[in-house]
Amino acid sequence: MVPINYAAESFFDKHTLPPQRLSAERGVRLVPGGSTIRRGAYVAPGVICMPPMYINVGAFVDEGTMVDSHVLVGTCAQIGRNVHLSAGAQIGGVLEPANAQPVIIEDEVFIGGNTGIYEGTLIRRRAVIAAGVILTASVPVFDLVYQRILRAAPGHPLEIPSGAVVVPGTRKLDDSSFAQQHGLAASCALIVKYRDERTDQRTALETTLRR
Repeated sequence: MVPINYAAESFFDKHTLPPQRLSAERGVRLVPGGSTIRRGAYVAPGVICMPPMYINVGAFVDEGTMVDSHVLVGTCAQIGRNVHLSAGAQIGGVLEPANAQPVIIEDEVFIGGNTGIYEGTLIRRRAVIAAGVILTASVPVFDLVYQRILRAAPGHPLEIPSGAVVVPGTRKLDDSSFAQQHGLAASCALIVKYRDERTDQRTALETTLRR
């Protein structure tokens, strides 16, 4: 543990993991206000970082991605090109909780506000994850379009298909009289549609705002 002086403040951390000091030549837009990119993370040119946000060691954030306020990109998470991580989104790392597989978010995915993507979940290209969705290895995803249930399996992550539009949902617990008596339900996620022209129009405003 060593003292680290950064932006006129003092911190104490492992001596091998100080915050990165970006230069204008990197082409990353880092807006003032308390954001940190830890050493060992890669942030590509054209990424926009809105304060406060945090990118942890080992993460990879590709070109054109928006990392909005209060976003955490966890250890070794892999974020593709032109992804939007909306305010408050939490992208879990290999240490949160500890697991062997990183969270992978492919190109052009839209992640809504206050979402949580954990435990090695794989989000395929152009999927839309609505605000408030929580995805983990233990949360089933019900595909209403193709009438199937998506789950993680040993050695395989929970995989959200390309272009899927995922919203938060619940499912009734009918496996015990106690659950039935109290009308209990467990959280789940629902694929209500696959991306179409109308969905693209709703997410197109972001491109204008970045210019």
